Amino acid sequence: MEGDEPRIAESLIELIGNTPLVRLGRVAADLECRVVAKLEMLNPGGSVKDRPALAMIEQAERDGLLKAGGTIVEPTSGNTGVGLAIVAAQRGYRCVFVVTDKVAPEKIKLLGAYGAEVVVCPVAVEPADPRSYYSVAERLVNDIPGAFRPNQYGNDQNPRAHELTTGPELWRQTAGRLTHFVAGVGTGGTITGVARYLKAQNPDVQIVGADPAGSVYSGGSGRPYLVEGIGEDFWPSTYDPGLVDRVVAVSDEDSFLMARRVTQEEGLLIGGSGGTAVAAALEVGRELTAEHLVVVLIPDSGRGYLSRVFDDDWMAGHGFLRGAEHPVAEVLEDVVASRQTDVPLLVYARPEDTVRRAINVMRGHGVSQLPVAKGEMPLAAAEVMGSVDELVLMDLTFRAPEVMGEPVEKVMGPPLPTIGIGQPLATAVELLDRANAVVVLAGGRPHAVLTRTDILTYLSRASGSR
Repeated sequence: MEGDEPRIAESLIELIGNTPLVRLGRVAADLECRVVAKLEMLNPGGSVKDRPALAMIEQAERDGLLKAGGTIVEPTSGNTGVGLAIVAAQRGYRCVFVVTDKVAPEKIKLLGAYGAEVVVCPVAVEPADPRSYYSVAERLVNDIPGAFRPNQYGNDQNPRAHELTTGPELWRQTAGRLTHFVAGVGTGGTITGVARYLKAQNPDVQIVGADPAGSVYSGGSGRPYLVEGIGEDFWPSTYDPGLVDRVVAVSDEDSFLMARRVTQEEGLLIGGSGGTAVAAALEVGRELTAEHLVVVLIPDSGRGYLSRVFDDDWMAGHGFLRGAEHPVAEVLEDVVASRQTDVPLLVYARPEDTVRRAINVMRGHGVSQLPVAKGEMPLAAAEVMGSVDELVLMDLTFRAPEVMGEPVEKVMGPPLPTIGIGQPLATAVELLDRANAVVVLAGGRPHAVLTRTDILTYLSRASGSR
């Protein structure tokens, strides 16, 4: 209209924040309470991490830690990297991001699209390991002149950004009526910052953390899980557990299936960590009444997970989908269930075990090969490091008897092939044409080892019952 000023942002940075709320009317239809989603994927960089990325860079500039022509180095699951890359593009900084090998390939390509350099590190190592993405990032900071590491795990601007923006938005958008706030916990910045603001307005607001099963926040050791971007194997200083009233552990399987359900039922494309948060919100919501209002924060879009969560082959291969399209007799789950033996479904050796002990384990259980994995049951797929075979060990020990005292990791071969428990029997037969055994995954975790003998036994019983 005449006299109105054009509403044009000077840069993409000005569009960060003020994301909307939408009711989850279908997936929460059986609940008395209302459940609404905060759509953080509508930030310019596609995630909630745009907020702290901007705050951390601006504080570094004020403190003189980041100067013209400088380099930003940060370990990230991808989203923080995108947020940092957007601000860096506006201000002329170089970016080097360090990610783990569980990060979806499209996320790595996305960081590269912004002109960032990406270094990939193994996920199944301790934080202090020189190969960990924390250690590699620290080394790069020391090696690159003019480098600055925002350190989202220890930078108080991370929670501060949410205290100043996300929290007030939620309070305003719900007219102060929200009773529960649910969010995934990664660095802890989002949930801590939002909690600070909301509890200052109303101490009775309940703050609920949604956490991958196995993460330290819900009592785990931090062992590998497949959900990206949330959960940790250490306690970041950006997380204040005193502000969190409850933490709900959610499995990889429930997270991924919930992400797919929300996408298909609500038309809202969300990622795996969003699935974690919604699953936790629905669990909490089952205990509530019509007077309650639950807000669940959706950190990003499912567009970054098309090759994982939304790929049927990937989901089936990790045992998250049970072959509904195949006749029951052809699904691998039935082969596992039919095993009539005293041998545990999954027997494995640890990398530090001696070769002698591994041989004794094989002899004691009557098996001819073992996966090699670190950790206790239930194992994570990323903890499987290799395998040993009786024929190989026989040859080694015959030629060099002293090998008996060596650790298994020095003589192990590559890991056994994996297959999802819901995949067709035909797929297992194809794999066993090239390998002596396969590891069956259920819910993303190693569940059983199947051999050619197991398949033959199942087939013979099946044919005998016809």
